[in-house]
Order: sequence, then structure tokens, then C-alpha cells
Amino acid sequence: MPSSTHMIQTPRMPDLDVVVIGAGISGIAAAYHLATNLPEQRFAVLDAKSGIGGTWQTHRFPGIRSDSDLFTFGFSWKPWTGVPIATAPEILAYLNEAVDEHDLRRHIRFGHTVENADWNSEKAVWSLTVRNSTGTETLTCRFLWMCAGYYRHSEGYQPRWPGMEDFSGPVVHPQQWPADLDHDGKRIVVIGSGATAATLVPALCETAAHVTMLQRSPTYYYARPATDQFIETLRALDLPAEWQHEILRRKFLHEQQVVTRRSFEEPEALAADLIAGVRAYLGEDFDIETHFKPSYRPWRQRLAVVPDGDLFTAIRSGRASIVTDHIRRFTPRGLELASGEMLEADIIVTATGLVLNALGDISVRVDGRPVDISQCWTHRGIMLSGVPNMAMVFGYLRASWTLRADLVADYVCRLLTHMTERRATSVVPALRDEELAMPARPWIEPENFNAGYILRGLDIMPRQGDRQPWVMTQDYFDDRETLPAADLDDGTLIYAQHGIGSGS
Repeated sequence: MPSSTHMIQTPRMPDLDVVVIGAGISGIAAAYHLATNLPEQRFAVLDAKSGIGGTWQTHRFPGIRSDSDLFTFGFSWKPWTGVPIATAPEILAYLNEAVDEHDLRRHIRFGHTVENADWNSEKAVWSLTVRNSTGTETLTCRFLWMCAGYYRHSEGYQPRWPGMEDFSGPVVHPQQWPADLDHDGKRIVVIGSGATAATLVPALCETAAHVTMLQRSPTYYYARPATDQFIETLRALDLPAEWQHEILRRKFLHEQQVVTRRSFEEPEALAADLIAGVRAYLGEDFDIETHFKPSYRPWRQRLAVVPDGDLFTAIRSGRASIVTDHIRRFTPRGLELASGEMLEADIIVTATGLVLNALGDISVRVDGRPVDISQCWTHRGIMLSGVPNMAMVFGYLRASWTLRADLVADYVCRLLTHMTERRATSVVPALRDEELAMPARPWIEPENFNAGYILRGLDIMPRQGDRQPWVMTQDYFDDRETLPAADLDDGTLIYAQHGIGSGS
């Protein structure tokens, strides 16, 4: 009988086939598609938080709601039956229903923070360093699916202004809204004019003494009814929920397509229509030119939806006001502006945006070498050149995030199936010889979308090329045709048969 030192060691199988990082919209979509399409795959969803929802768990500021309609923001496989623009509690209830209806919660491990991810080519396995309530553990898997979103949940973007430490009241970023913040009867200044500010101002007005929205420059707003007659008519027909959802989903997709097309083909006419929607609430006597006429064309930054014009109603009533100016400094009693105007405040809210991050700030290594994803090429906006067995989800900037999350989930499941058919244990994107001299373009081209959080973080994001599959289209109507039909054997995906369980 051979001695123990000469016994053949059987390679240990990885703990899981797939690990999904993040239990927000993207992670739930990934879990659903894996459980439905690849039930033989052993998978887990890891999330640092104590519950599902991602963004909707992180943000707890007053009035928080979606700025996309829920018929496209909701999943294609889970009908939405509420109003088009929904509150965070309504969205969380919907997500929890989706998880429980499809028995996905058993796959989710809460309180699990992934710190490092190391790929070993010889074994064809990822080793994850995971911190949880009991300490740190190592978890291995064949495939890593990054669904951690696109911004840092632990902190928002917080500019530093002169004198901030002199202000006598609290300075609050919406991403870290204190549960015990007393804002009743207070004078509040909200710095910012994007979707968060547009949501906060009318919500705070319900109990505050006065709310001032302070902006450096105007933003485009889309004032629309919270619901519309077509939805009510359709629901009166008593059609199956799935039919209603699909009809309304197509309706809102068509509207998004028209607005996006107009933003490129007739931006001045679209701008005039959007501004007219604001004027309808504020009246001809309001200084629209100063406060609501942006210097950029529509959709170079995200359109902020204002259901039932609640922001403008608050301003018209006098409960809120808008100031367009720059901050010179904070003072003990508020803000001194570049114009010399003083804004007195008891609370200052800095609705100044997000901190873009890559891969959830996880340290990623391939065979011991750190991965700098800014030097990687994006493969269909899903995989990264030189990084095996990894997919990532980045949604749309002009449409609902979920639309792309679902398309990516379909693609990844198809890729995993293809790997099984080929008996491949790894797949990695690589440029073909004729693509090596391809010009590099930024992940998001600033001339098409120039929101501050995107511009601040472009240097940490992957590059894209000038042809598929090295393009991140940001176009749902293109992706829904091309991703399901994408050739998985076009020579840009390199498959290998090695490692654990390959027989090598």
C-alpha cells in the first residue's frame, strides 16, 4: 500500500459553480435566470447588506422614489401592478415578492463582503476572500458574476467648500441620511438639482419651514403625470397581469425611444417641450431662463422625472425656492454665495452625486497579477479582456437599469451553457490580430453623456473600441437584437479545458 506522501491527491471541487456579488436589481435578475435556465448550477448571491435591494437599501432619504417607470424598471418576468413612478418601500416590496415567489432567498448570503478575488488559471477557479460576522473565509467558484452596481455604497460624492466646519448645523449627504434627523420646522438648503434634489425638495417641504434648492446650473426635468388614463383604461379591461405589464412596458419603451431619438435629431425642439412642461406649472412670470434652461442638449445628463410636477408645485406655493449661483463659503448660519447673497439654513443637504467605482471596489488578481480594469477592453459591456470567467453588469443611462440586467443575465446563462457543451473550464475575451490597433474610446463618451459622476470616474472604467464585440452600446434597442444573437465562437472568446474537473 503506498505511503501517504505518495498518495494521489484528488483535486478539490470548487465550493460553487457561480458566485453572484450583489443582491440588488442585477443580482436578483442573475439569480432568477440561473435558477430558471441552469438549475444544475450551484450558485450563491453574496451581499454585504442585511437585505436585498442594493440602492433601495442604501438610500433612505425622505421621498425616495424611482426616476424610471416601473414597467421597464421592473423585471420582464415579474409584472408590476402599481403606479409608474414608485417609492422605495413599494420597490422593496416588489423585489422581495420576486425573490420569494421564485424561491431565490435560499441562495442569498447576507452580511458577506467580498474583499479579494483571485483567479488561478491552472485550477480554473476563483478564490474569494469573504468577510462576514464570524470572521474571514475563502470561497471558491468557477465563474464570478459582478452585480455590485456602479457606485460606492459606503460614501457619496462630497465636495469640500471653504468654511464647512464653521456651519453650526448638520451637513447631510442623502446617501448617509441619519434616521434621527429632525427637519420639522427647519430652514433647509439642498445643494444640487438632479433627481435626488428634485425628490428631496417636495418631500422636505411637507414639514420644513422652507426649502431652498441651490444649483450651479439648470437641469432638464420631465414633468409628467404620476399615472395616465391609458393605464387606468387598460386595467379596467381586467386583462391578465402579464399582458398588462407587457403592453405598458412596450408603451414606456416606445416613449423612451422617441425622447432619446429627439435628443439627438431635434434637441432644440425637445428642450423647448421640456421647458414648456415646467412653465405650465410655474407660470409665465417665473424666471425660467435663469433657473430651468440648461446649457447642454437634453439627455447629455439624466432627465429628472417630476411626477405631477410636485417640485414645481412646491416652488409655486412658496414652500420652496430655487437659487442659481455658486457657493463662496459656508458660514455659521448658512451659505455665502458668489453673488454676495446669504442663504440662512438650519440644515444643509449636499445632493451632489455618487462616487463611481469598478467591480464593487473588490481587489481582483489573475494569476497573482492585479487587474487594472481601466486597461481592459470591454467585451459587449459584459466581460473584460484578460479576465477569465467573469461577467459584470452596467445598466443603461437613458433607460432602466433592469433592461440591461435581464439581457446580460440571458447572455451569461447562454455562455455558461456553451462552455458546458464545449467542455471548457474557462473563457476569456481577447482581441484578434486585426483589432490590436483599434482606437480606444472611453467607457462612456462625454460628448454623449456628461453627468458629473460619470466624468469623475471615467479613468477607472474599461475602454471600448470602435466595433463589436468591443463596444458598450448604451442602446437597449440594439442590445435586445444583438446580444441574444451574439456569436460565442467569433474568435474573441478564448476557451480552454483545464483545471479542476477537466480531466487534465
